[in-house]
Amino acid sequence: MGSHRRLAPSGSDRGVGRALCALSAAATALVSAVPAAAAPHDDTRAEVDRLYEEAEKATEAFNKAEERADDLRGEVGDAQDRIARQQGRINDLRERLGALAGAQYRAGGLDPALALLFSDDPDDYLAKAATLDRITLHQAEELKDLQGAMRVLAQERTEATGKLAALEKSRKAVFRHKRTVERKLARARQLLNALSTAERAAYDRATRSGRSGLPDLAGAVPASGRAAAALAAARSALGKPYVWGANGPSGFDCSGLMQWSYARAGVSLPRTSQAQAHAGRRVPLSQAQPGDIVTYRSDASHVGMYVGNGQVIHAPYPGAPVRYDPVGMMPVSSVTRP
Repeated sequence: MGSHRRLAPSGSDRGVGRALCALSAAATALVSAVPAAAAPHDDTRAEVDRLYEEAEKATEAFNKAEERADDLRGEVGDAQDRIARQQGRINDLRERLGALAGAQYRAGGLDPALALLFSDDPDDYLAKAATLDRITLHQAEELKDLQGAMRVLAQERTEATGKLAALEKSRKAVFRHKRTVERKLARARQLLNALSTAERAAYDRATRSGRSGLPDLAGAVPASGRAAAALAAARSALGKPYVWGANGPSGFDCSGLMQWSYARAGVSLPRTSQAQAHAGRRVPLSQAQPGDIVTYRSDASHVGMYVGNGQVIHAPYPGAPVRYDPVGMMPVSSVTRP
């Protein structure tokens, strides 16, 4: 009987058991609820991150196509100018050759022997005839050379025009791609707007967080000279909006901000982030100094400017203004000192 009494739970034991069951049930409910709450946030972040990266690649492709198109427009214009100048020279030569041909025809209307017989000064006639032959030969050879050069230039113009047409077609394709990405971004914004305030705040913190394992950059050497001027320009753009394909002063994409900032310092940078990665001397991330250009991802599709203390200033993505973020906000591809 004593043994049976010991096995029977007391009132307090039953209360403790009920409390433990309730706590276990609550814990189970909490664990099961976490993935349900976290999954939409994680999916949204992954989708938005993918769309932002896709958009940036499209923007840099557009910038490259536009830069090449501008170069080709200049080449076509130069070729047309050269052709026009040479055509003018050819026209002058034709007039001169026409006058000389008429004089020669008139002189040739008499038999050379009779022309010599009736000449008041046979020596003068012979000298003029010899000069006329030399001038005619010289002009004919020059005309031939110019016509050959004109054919070459016409071919260059045709080729350049063809390249320009191809680039314009490519640029239109990039525009179409941008419109597709913008539609996706609109969908991403819908997803973000559907998140709770806490989830939106968590997403914003995640997009501005650094990666672990990066070197300590707090002791970076202060910027000086043109790097300081470029950094000052970039800081003056803080708060300006991200704008597709823009390089200031009212809006920027990532590479446009770098190009504009260094232009204020008297340094000409190429237009795209990929080209900017090679526009100077490469340095290790651990030796980054304010004013250095930091490119991101394996394809260097994003770029920012190092400002010191482990921070960069950059134009992040549509809807986010020019701002400071950790240098390790995404995988670093290279650090370049213009």
